[in-house]
This record gives sequence, structure tokens and C-alpha cells, in this order.
Amino acid sequence: MEKNRQPRTPREKYGEELRLRRIATGLTQEGLGEQVVCSPTLISHFEAGRRLPKPDDAQRIDRVLGTDGFFARWLENLEAKYADHFAAVAELEQQATLIQQFALSLVPGLLQTDGYARALFRAYRPNHRAEELDRAVVIRTERARILDDALSPVLWTVLDEAVLRRQVGGPRVTADQLHKIAGMGEAGRLRLHVLPFGVGAHALQEGLLTLLSFEDSAPVAYVEGLFTGHLMDDPALVSASETAYALALSDAMSQQESLALVRAAAEEHDHGQQ
Repeated sequence: MEKNRQPRTPREKYGEELRLRRIATGLTQEGLGEQVVCSPTLISHFEAGRRLPKPDDAQRIDRVLGTDGFFARWLENLEAKYADHFAAVAELEQQATLIQQFALSLVPGLLQTDGYARALFRAYRPNHRAEELDRAVVIRTERARILDDALSPVLWTVLDEAVLRRQVGGPRVTADQLHKIAGMGEAGRLRLHVLPFGVGAHALQEGLLTLLSFEDSAPVAYVEGLFTGHLMDDPALVSASETAYALALSDAMSQQESLALVRAAAEEHDHGQQ
């Protein structure tokens, strides 16, 4: 049974501690909500890790529970760096032993160079400010530090050929990005496969998919679209996602062929070709 346990995110740990402290004081969710001045439903969201209290709410929780600023201080460490739909995924990536990802049109965030990421953020934010772009790039770079360990997590990446052909940030930035990916593959840090245009329709053609596996917990799957994402832990949905990934992988080029294609595409961008 332990193998089927889902990994807990920092938000869920925060919520569990809140639940335990509330019970220890003899308060119901309704009772705590009345004293904190929020609904019992919101308290239940806090305890489930679905939402985080605002700083003022955390301070009131500390006063009611007599926890001497504990929840307010912990909240500072949980400040959201990511969009709500992705925050839990970013936390789970840090616990994963195996990450399998597919991208249809863009290089996945874990593999992006600073220049590539900056060009994407600039495209997403037409009224951007330089400091906002700098912060976004730093956050993405910090997220990729999970790859600093040469052994864990094991990283598999399947790319549609469209990822190699689309210029992001211009020829030089795109070439640098592809050279980085090829270098990681050649160094053994990344298992890379490309789905060429010639394959036609494939099992993952509808969008981005990430599969996360853990040492002592059940796997999860994540799919993402425009301004939204969905983290799945239902065994049937995760299994179906794993099957789709395996089907797409069976249609992809070998690692050696994929690396050669990525290098060739990088050279084309280097020479300013489309």
C-alpha cells in the first residue's frame, strides 16, 4: 500500500500541519474560520494544500492557534514563483526519480537556455518590463538545477520536429538552444528522441505531456495548454498517459539519429536558414 502513496508537496505539508494544530486546540474548521474571519471552506482548502492563506490570514491563524508566528514564517518560504496550475508540478519535479516529457512546439522549460526563455517570456508579455523578464528567467534557471546531479532524476525528452524548426529569439538563440540539448544528450544527461514530420499523426500530437515517477510513491502525469494545466494522479489516466508516451516513443527516431538531426538543425539556424 505504501507504494501507492502520492508524494506530498510543501503546500500539502503546510496544510497538514495546520490541520493537526487546529485539532490539537479543539477547534473545528468552522470555529477556526470564525476567529480568522474566513469561511470554513477556505480553511479546508488551506488544510488540503489547494490554496495558501494570505499573509494577514496566516498571522491571524498564528494568533488563534498560539503558534508564535509559525505559519506566517513558513508561508514566506512558499511564496508562489509559478502559475497556480504549475506550482505543484514544480515541487514534484524536485522529488522525481524519472521525468519523461514531450513537447510539441517549444523546448521544455527544464532544458531552456537563458536566451530562449527570455524570448518566450517577451512574447508572452507584450507590456513587459526588463526586471520582470529577469526574474522570470532566474526562476526558470533555478528550476533546472534539479539536473545538476549527474544521476537523478533520469530525464527522457521526446520532441516533435517542429520544436527544432521554430526560431525563438532569432537564429543565434535557437542554435545555442539546440546545441545545448544535443550536448546534454551526448554527455548522457538526457535521453533524447525526435518525432520527425514524416511520422505524420502520433499519440501525443495534441500537446505537452510530462510524466513524473518517484521512488516510493505512485506516478503522476501533467498536461498543459494556454494559461492552464492539469495534474493527474488517477491511476487510469496516468496509465493512459504512459501508454500514449510509449506509443509516441515507438514512432520516434533513435537517440543517435535524433542527436544528429538536432545538430543539423542547429547548424541551419547558425547559418540563418529557415
